[in-house]
Amino acid sequence: MRKVLAAALAASMLATPLAVQGEDNNGAMVPEDGDWPLYARDHGGQRFAPLADINRDNVDRLEHAWTYRLRPNGGGSILAGTVPVVVDGVMYLPLGDAVVALEAHTGREIWRHAVEGATIRRSVTYWPGDGELPARLFYSKGNSLVAINAADGSLATGFGDGGEMAFDGTGYAYPPSIFRNVLVIGALTPEIPEGPNGNSRGFDARTGEKLWEFNVIPQPGEVGHETWLDDGWKDRPGANMWVWYTTADVETGMIFMTLGSPGPNYWGGDRPGDNLFGNSVVAVDAETGEYRWHFQTIHHDLWDWDLPAPPVLVDVEVNGETIPALAETGKPGLMYILDRRTGQPVHGVNEHLVAAADVPGEWYSPTQPIPVKPEPLSRMWWDPTDVVTEEDTNAEHVAACSALLDSYGGTFFNSGPFTPFFLHEEGDPPRASINLPHNGGSNWGGSAVDPNTGYIYVNTSESGSIGWIEARDPDGDYGRGTSGSNQPYDRGSLSGPGAYSSFSASFEADDGTRVTLPCIRPPWGRLVAVDGNTGEIAWATKLGTTPELGPDKADTGANNTFGGPMVTAGGLVFIGATSDGIFRAFDARTGELVWSEQLDYPAMTIPMSYRGADGRQYIAVFATGSAFGPPIRGEDGRPANNESLITWALPEQ
Repeated sequence: MRKVLAAALAASMLATPLAVQGEDNNGAMVPEDGDWPLYARDHGGQRFAPLADINRDNVDRLEHAWTYRLRPNGGGSILAGTVPVVVDGVMYLPLGDAVVALEAHTGREIWRHAVEGATIRRSVTYWPGDGELPARLFYSKGNSLVAINAADGSLATGFGDGGEMAFDGTGYAYPPSIFRNVLVIGALTPEIPEGPNGNSRGFDARTGEKLWEFNVIPQPGEVGHETWLDDGWKDRPGANMWVWYTTADVETGMIFMTLGSPGPNYWGGDRPGDNLFGNSVVAVDAETGEYRWHFQTIHHDLWDWDLPAPPVLVDVEVNGETIPALAETGKPGLMYILDRRTGQPVHGVNEHLVAAADVPGEWYSPTQPIPVKPEPLSRMWWDPTDVVTEEDTNAEHVAACSALLDSYGGTFFNSGPFTPFFLHEEGDPPRASINLPHNGGSNWGGSAVDPNTGYIYVNTSESGSIGWIEARDPDGDYGRGTSGSNQPYDRGSLSGPGAYSSFSASFEADDGTRVTLPCIRPPWGRLVAVDGNTGEIAWATKLGTTPELGPDKADTGANNTFGGPMVTAGGLVFIGATSDGIFRAFDARTGELVWSEQLDYPAMTIPMSYRGADGRQYIAVFATGSAFGPPIRGEDGRPANNESLITWALPEQ
């Protein structure tokens, strides 16, 4: 199925600012200028702070306001991706084993809610109440939702059973999204051929009552069911919303779910067809879960290119017409700008012919959707002349990259976007494919928008994903719930069965540490501004450095998979994200770097901005280190304990 199914919906305009919940916004929350009540601040996910006290002219005067140590007694990071919420001068944040409320202008702890038997992460969900019930916070324990009172952290006993409501389906480890009085959760499913469904569900924020469930794998008679051939839909896991927030249109009452690929990864011979709603943006009615429209970004995914971040909403001007739109980015490094009323592309999308491979029993989609505009945000074609040189890095790294390339026979197969992986059997010579980018032109970080200009800001990483398909080793460790899977094939490479391999190589730095860097020429990370009105790239600049290469070669751009940007009315884009641990501010109009600070830990999440009870504008970000790696250790070998929430403000007058 190649055309987007759409429901005819009334034209809508995105309300830029979020007031308290009220009838003037169809009951949806609209933040006061100084608040940050949702993960991405407003229902549209814009991450736009309408505060201009801190601006291009004075950002270089920023100074630390206060710092909150997350683990004063040590311990490894579990908080990558975490963003607090701020309402009426109070900040609420998860600490893994607790939820705390702080004075947002001092960091002083107001109350603490201890959590047992679960790890609370990413964020907490704020609900302002309904006029009868007071404001609440919600978090997930993996198999249940818990409600606490925002005033003091006590259990909201009117919700569920004494403040806790158990799921009646697949678990979900992240905070629910909120729209009006509806809590929305996704699902975490194993990446195997058969297993539990990944359906999204809606619950009443007042009582915990289940309101609806949306079948992410369409059942017989539902829209999209015909895209599953040979009964491949039966007992199929995946196509789930695993990310920790959704975006919504306050005018139409639609929420926009981003769904991952169906199970299993890399081989889909038992699921022929386009496989809706895998790898799709799906619009549903927030109150009922009723389907409105969808747009699929990958037909029959064979690359594990889930849609990670939700779309960001923005009104654009095209040929004199204001179009309520959304922009969705993902791991292939493409941006789709769609009319959010219908799902139709604003600047065009073409179905491009793509290559097929030779894996027995596999079904290959003959085409894939590629936007006319914007142009790809990341490199998508492999060129042997693009291998890193000594001028880019150093002789040791070049030698390691050359050895890696030689181990694959001196070249890779590449047919551009959506290059397939070929079968490799024991004893065969190497025949590896390479896809650019590797696991994410744009990943968890997603996008931010300045609604005054229509500029969409997104960070991208560069590398190459290499490998082939091979017979599954029944004793191999393929991770993410795949133990005991009966699928016949999986992704492999010279690194071992099912290895997740990038075109990167390691060398020993001067201090004796091992450094792993991409083998394609820099830049390896960029911050990009797209003009949503025209679909053109307004500017792009390198994002991140590689200090291990020395001052003359450090300006490479760097991996920035796990963070994203935030933009302010002061004309600034703030972003951490990079592995070098530097927090930066760029001119939102030009991309010029105007301020930076070296942190103890990388800030692998999105920043935020708010106004404190003292009237000052603050910038805040979590600096917690690696998303998946081991704890960062101090000189004594013990886990470091300086993971922190850091805030900045201008000097007091």
